[in-house]
Amino acid sequence: MKFKNIFKNKGNMSTENTEIDKEMDEVTMENKASEEQAVTEELSVEEQLAQDLANEKDKHIRLFAEFENYKRRTSKERVELFKTANQEVLLAMLPILDDFDRALVEIAKTADETLTKGVELIHEKLKNTLSSKGLELVEVKAGDAFDADFAEAITQIPAPSEDLKGKIVDVLEKGYKLGDKIIRYPKVVIGQ
Repeated sequence: MKFKNIFKNKGNMSTENTEIDKEMDEVTMENKASEEQAVTEELSVEEQLAQDLANEKDKHIRLFAEFENYKRRTSKERVELFKTANQEVLLAMLPILDDFDRALVEIAKTADETLTKGVELIHEKLKNTLSSKGLELVEVKAGDAFDADFAEAITQIPAPSEDLKGKIVDVLEKGYKLGDKIIRYPKVVIGQ
């Protein structure tokens, strides 16, 4: 009977041991789960930090690119400003240049060569000074095809010949440009 009791107790013990083992397994599983959760939380914190770092890098790169664009735009505007800074002064000088051209035509009709030569020297000096500041003549002449981008049509007259229809018949006023920008369009007469 003692044997039976021992076996009975042993049976109870094994049942108790099994329950204890189950409890231990559950605790171990919980520990493992909490460790995995902590690792997952650590990874998510690391991932969050990596994502924040990537966002900050992106902001920095965008800000740097925006600043580079700003520098390029302002330097381009500054160059344009320097190119056209004299525009108002040069525009004010154009009527004087026109008067010199008309004066040369009238003085050439006289017999006084010294006067003609003196006025031509002053005229050339003025033209060279204005050219050194960037002023250029817009090249249009009678017989050229009319282009509204480079000339201003004052009037149309019947074409003297068939080949002058739609073309420039006469240039009334010279045109000038400063750099690539036309500051005064040539005024022309077109054949109809």
